Amino acid sequence: MAKQARAVQTWRSIVDAAASVFDDYGYERAAISEILRRAKVTKGALYFHFASKEAIAQAIMDEQTSTVDFAQEGSPLQSLVDGGQQFAFALRHNSMARAGTRLSIEGVFLGGPHPWGDWIDATARMLELGKERGEVLPHVDPMISAKVIVASFTGIQLISEADSGRADLREQVAEMWRHILPSIANPGVIAHIKPEGRVDLAAQAREKAEQAEREAREIAAAAEAARGAAAAGRNSGGAHRG
Repeated sequence: MAKQARAVQTWRSIVDAAASVFDDYGYERAAISEILRRAKVTKGALYFHFASKEAIAQAIMDEQTSTVDFAQEGSPLQSLVDGGQQFAFALRHNSMARAGTRLSIEGVFLGGPHPWGDWIDATARMLELGKERGEVLPHVDPMISAKVIVASFTGIQLISEADSGRADLREQVAEMWRHILPSIANPGVIAHIKPEGRVDLAAQAREKAEQAEREAREIAAAAEAARGAAAAGRNSGGAHRG
């Protein structure tokens, strides 16, 4: 169990370190040596988990969608807006989100599915749910609208990054929704949607960080206990031989 916990911790360290390197340098200029330095792991440990730099980049692109949680209860459109604002927040505070976005924009598809596919599919599902609940207009094609929304968000965050280092991204995303909602939403619903999102993202981020810290402490404690048990076993064996 402790060995498994250490493996999970090592995998996490590598992916987090790689995300910061890809965020800083992009795919082509990212060096394995720098990932090793930031992760504080050996080359053998890295290649035990990942066959190549490409495999690490794919893991990051897979991970970035975990920064958003589309709530299924309540208003689907508000949940969609909240998800967009969650990701806007993550782009400012989470290197995983930034790295995954940078890799996607750079065209690092690595032979896998198109990196925007998960975002488009998730958005289309929420729009379909919105149609079922009468929030989205009957003529709206969820997949077409999802592609427009994801493309709009991508362009807006790039411009916000250039203009302000994404400091104004939340308001820019809210403005995007103010323009898009009238073309897809039932007019009676729009007045109840908060384009800036309804979640206290800073508090949510603190809660997630605290949870991650607790989990890291538990993993470290389990590893330390395992080392202590192993040392006790060795000492006991030596005493019996003596």
